[in-house]
Amino acid sequence: MTVKQYILLAQLETTTTSIFPALIGILYAWYNYDSFRPVFSLLGMLTVVLFHIAVNIRDSYLDYYIADNKNSDITQEMVVGKENIPLNNVRIAYIISGAVALVIGLFLALQTSPILFFIGFGGMLIGALYTFGPIPISSTPTGEFFVGLSMGFCIFTAMVYVNAFDVVQFDLITIGQFIVASVPTSITVMAILLANNICDLEEDIEDNRFTLPYHIGVDKALTVYRYFYYAAYVSIILSVIFGTFPRLVALSLLTFPYVLKNIRIFMKEQDKQTTFMTSIINSAVIPVPIIITFFIGAWLSI
Repeated sequence: MTVKQYILLAQLETTTTSIFPALIGILYAWYNYDSFRPVFSLLGMLTVVLFHIAVNIRDSYLDYYIADNKNSDITQEMVVGKENIPLNNVRIAYIISGAVALVIGLFLALQTSPILFFIGFGGMLIGALYTFGPIPISSTPTGEFFVGLSMGFCIFTAMVYVNAFDVVQFDLITIGQFIVASVPTSITVMAILLANNICDLEEDIEDNRFTLPYHIGVDKALTVYRYFYYAAYVSIILSVIFGTFPRLVALSLLTFPYVLKNIRIFMKEQDKQTTFMTSIINSAVIPVPIIITFFIGAWLSI
């Protein structure tokens, strides 16, 4: 497999959904615990990105495998088919990527605390079970919840802990603050998955994947989709009130009208080729201003 093929399979542009909660976690540790460990932070980011890549490559592998077994012409539109990559090479690529992520994660746990191992392992286990096993998480109505837990809370908490493991106390108040602070990035990835499941509902049913929209219906799923984003903004307000986010982060609330416009576009029509992109855009529009204002606010103490 060439480097170009690996990059295409890795879908690096999607790793931002893992990078954003990691960055907010680093900033959170710096602001709330006055603790920043650059080497550990870089290794943590590398772990997060590599594992995300491993999951992406495995998804590509499974999508191609299923389509090929159905003799579908769509296989030639997939990266594996376009690049004529042997499936065994694809399998090796995601195994190595995941193994390297696991080794780095174990190193960080040994350098900090076993608590990090349980946080990181929990997130990785969810990622692995998302497409693995007799009933993958992706084929159930719980997919959105577990993806949000893994890519939002677990990544955020791990990055806070990697930087401030010697001062963090895991009491109920702290855990509650972590949950609220991780909601914006958890919600954006949950919304992407829900939008995807709404658009792919008929195809998923054919593939025996019975996701949340199948169980509650498209109309209710769209209502959940809308309230996901409302929850993201409520969590920002609460984190500023709690004092765990700098007051300057309140400026990120100014993105709400634009996000609301994108919500309305998707509510009117759910199409994978056109309106689905609004959820991808929202996944950057919400966290990027938080990260920028968080950094400036922490730096200037405002």
